[in-house]
Amino acid sequence: MLATSDLKDAQPLEGMVEKATGVKLRFTFGGTMESTEAVLTARTDAHAAWFANAKYLLSDPQGQSRVKLQDKIMLSPITVGVSESAAKKLGWSDPAQAAKVTWKTIAQASAQGRLTYALSNPATSNQGFMALMGVVASASSKADALTAADVDRRAIADFLKGYKLPGDNSTYLAEKFIEQQGNQVNTFINYESWLLTLNNGGKLRERLVLVYPHEGVATADYPFMLLDDTRRADYQKVVAYLKSPEAQTWLARQTLRRPINAEVAATVADVFPKEGMRVELPFSPDRQLADGLIDAYLNEFRLPIASTFVLDTSGSMEGSGRRKQLVQAMHYIAGADNSLTGRLAKLTNRERVWLLPFSDVPGPLTFFQVPAGDPAARGVQVQEDSEAKQKILADVRNYADGLRMTGSTALYDSVLKALEHMLAQKKKSPGYQYSVVAFTDGENNKGRGLAEFKEAYAQLPEDVRGIPVFMVLFGEAKESDLKEMIATTGGRVFDARKTPLYAVFKDIRAYQ
Repeated sequence: MLATSDLKDAQPLEGMVEKATGVKLRFTFGGTMESTEAVLTARTDAHAAWFANAKYLLSDPQGQSRVKLQDKIMLSPITVGVSESAAKKLGWSDPAQAAKVTWKTIAQASAQGRLTYALSNPATSNQGFMALMGVVASASSKADALTAADVDRRAIADFLKGYKLPGDNSTYLAEKFIEQQGNQVNTFINYESWLLTLNNGGKLRERLVLVYPHEGVATADYPFMLLDDTRRADYQKVVAYLKSPEAQTWLARQTLRRPINAEVAATVADVFPKEGMRVELPFSPDRQLADGLIDAYLNEFRLPIASTFVLDTSGSMEGSGRRKQLVQAMHYIAGADNSLTGRLAKLTNRERVWLLPFSDVPGPLTFFQVPAGDPAARGVQVQEDSEAKQKILADVRNYADGLRMTGSTALYDSVLKALEHMLAQKKKSPGYQYSVVAFTDGENNKGRGLAEFKEAYAQLPEDVRGIPVFMVLFGEAKESDLKEMIATTGGRVFDARKTPLYAVFKDIRAYQ
């Protein structure tokens, strides 16, 4: 079964389903857009799929043809979790006042700098996309018939001014929100189940006030979908169990998602806020709206990206096809892949990129800047790459083609140089989202070691904490050291030994 990553907390169902039905259920997790594309293109061997929401998938005729049956299993509305102190300042701590808050109110508070939030990437995850769609629907007087041309561009811009902590999945975002609550962010927009879990977890600096926008919420209904009709009988057994009182009660109390079974819902009413299930915001079936909104988010409205890619060009990269992998990955982000996930991974308008090769020592930095596009006069639409952008993308591909592999591996010196460079750029141009992405296939064997790196990192200005380092691990790189470095710098380690390097690039882009 192909499942979106937010369902990892439901994985114990594997054993429960097998015991109750005899059907062996096995989860394979992926991001929303990645999983959607796998179903659309039939590039999955899964017999079934379980997503938080399948409205985007089923808005496409091809998606409709892939899904043979579907059943809703549980519910969790998109909710705005505001830190108690921020909610008090905003006047939302009183339940009567919180009940009047709309998406428009939330966007205005964001534009004023009073609400700063964590949210999964709207281009790659359902909760991020549905929150953005909520703002757009609220700003329109005809949400149920909303088209791409009707989108209020100012509402998007206002809402995204408060977007300070992006990420690809709820687990990562929850960890970062706990670290940054009260400093960088005061709000977490996510499924109700995640916010209730955080409030019950005892790790927050202060509890979250859960706000359910007055004009309506977008609810994840977790459709369980049959993809392989030869497994229809097994599918029906699994669905019957998932809707049974035993499974529904377990899901409600263990994952804090609301039961679809009304009788069970009455027995677990103590678990959930009474005001949670408001009127449902209508979802426009206009695929141009969805695609245009994602494109506009990536290329016009989001905080533009500035990153340094630290590229291992040591001699060991010549072996086992690693140089070829790295070159293909650079081609991938420079627009060589026109698939859905390829478009999401591509360098975006206004983006600044520095490429830093390294072997015995850090090499010279080479700078590329993607030009801004021409904004739509009204609404949103997918824009073709301008000639100027195509030239920059071609320049990046040509740079990658010219990489030569020789020498040893000065990884920590090179990451430190990239961080120092990003700090200097951040001071000059604060209106960007900064990160470092490093690729290596071997253990560090030149320059400073991990302990010396950590010592040097501790001497950097506090602003460095806002620059995550994403490490890509392949070859013989020492995983424990890389994970220890990430624990110091923030970010994530991606294992390219199990996943093609170009696919890793796609995952990294979701965190930027």
